[in-house]
Amino acid sequence: MHPLVLTSGEPAGIGPDLCVKLAQESRSQPIVVLGDRTLLKARAQQLGVPLALEDYVPGKPVATAPGRLSVLHLPLAAPVVPGQLDAANAPYVLALMDRALAGCLAGEFAGLVTAPVHKGVINDAGIRFQGHTEYLQEKSRAPHVVMMLAGGGMRVALATTHHPLRAVPDLITRDSLTATLRILAHDLKRYFTDGPPRILVAGLNPHAGESGHLGREEMEVIIPVLEALRTEGLHLTGPLPADTLFRRPLLASHDCVLAMYHDQGLPVLKYASFGAGVNVTLGLPCVRTSVDHGTALDLAGTGAIDVGSLRVAIDTAAAMALHAR
Repeated sequence: MHPLVLTSGEPAGIGPDLCVKLAQESRSQPIVVLGDRTLLKARAQQLGVPLALEDYVPGKPVATAPGRLSVLHLPLAAPVVPGQLDAANAPYVLALMDRALAGCLAGEFAGLVTAPVHKGVINDAGIRFQGHTEYLQEKSRAPHVVMMLAGGGMRVALATTHHPLRAVPDLITRDSLTATLRILAHDLKRYFTDGPPRILVAGLNPHAGESGHLGREEMEVIIPVLEALRTEGLHLTGPLPADTLFRRPLLASHDCVLAMYHDQGLPVLKYASFGAGVNVTLGLPCVRTSVDHGTALDLAGTGAIDVGSLRVAIDTAAAMALHAR
């Protein structure tokens, strides 16, 4: 199996630390890290751990022994101080993603795992950036993508992602919801399930609209979409009130929850799995997973971090690639 590729993310955050700490473990899955060699070496010295860097050569064996790391070097634009953002390095962060995605699309890598980036500093550099998910969609020319997080014994996908709450109702259209559910069903089967996926769908409004008395989005958009997709063979339950949807019997009998917006579903999942969850992008032409946390600038260079989420992201990407084969 080809190696996975891991981007080291925001250089002033904990992304480089995660790569360095990962290198201390024996790995069955070969991984190539994209980043600046000098940065990774300096962070290892700061953390007080051994690190031998090997240049990645396509087609050659990749380092998996503790203390060793295969690196595809991309140079920083400016020196890095842990915890201190510098907009000058925003193009470097995007270059990591561009090279990793190109390698995945070419079949060089089995899948992409991303360390966290800082959206604010990329926008401060004058580059419009909404997030990994949207950036990879645009660069791969994928018509529609779905953000899904997994952990705590559940999977939660999102009908809308990083948008202001006041914009959400207008973004949930029949076309967008149909595309989201088709991709979700397709990629759940492709990467995760052996049979037809069973999906729980949340309503947008309290009590799923209460027959139109608390909002009409369920009646005018969500219910018609679910009814139409059921005729295509999709296994869909809902729309259900979000405050009673996350019950163990319901979750146990379904493969995934579709929440209508970011903070409707993710607080529940992160409560159950914080530090051991994984972010998955569905609808891309390649496997992509990520940690479920941010750059943690205050922890960069301290060593006071947990690689649990990164480890899960790598294991998930490897399992997805294998299932797809």
